[in-house]
Amino acid sequence: MIKSVLPPVLAHYFEGDEAHWQLQVPVDYPAFAGHFPGYPVLPGVVQLDWAIRFGCQQFGYQTAVAQLEVLKFQQLIQPGMQVLLSIQHLAEKRKLQFSFSAGEQRFASGRIAFALQERT
Repeated sequence: MIKSVLPPVLAHYFEGDEAHWQLQVPVDYPAFAGHFPGYPVLPGVVQLDWAIRFGCQQFGYQTAVAQLEVLKFQQLIQPGMQVLLSIQHLAEKRKLQFSFSAGEQRFASGRIAFALQERT
């Protein structure tokens, strides 16, 4: 199993319950190996890992997830792309709503729910 590493952050900004990270997807990112030969794409599980880890760091949750909701992968993220990870904190519901995009292109989106005892 490949240990997930976070991508380089080109910019990070937040206001209130929303945070955004401009990310550079490395050409040589380990998860591209074998996914897929000749046409590398960033696995959905890696995108989800990035959303969880960045969101938990920003909004103070532990990384133990209770539930994933409305998870959608609309377009492929390939090596060398820059993507914007946007996360909205839905504090009253203990959820993070995330999306990966680049301009008008949407790559993935969903909600991450956390159990009551998971907040630090």
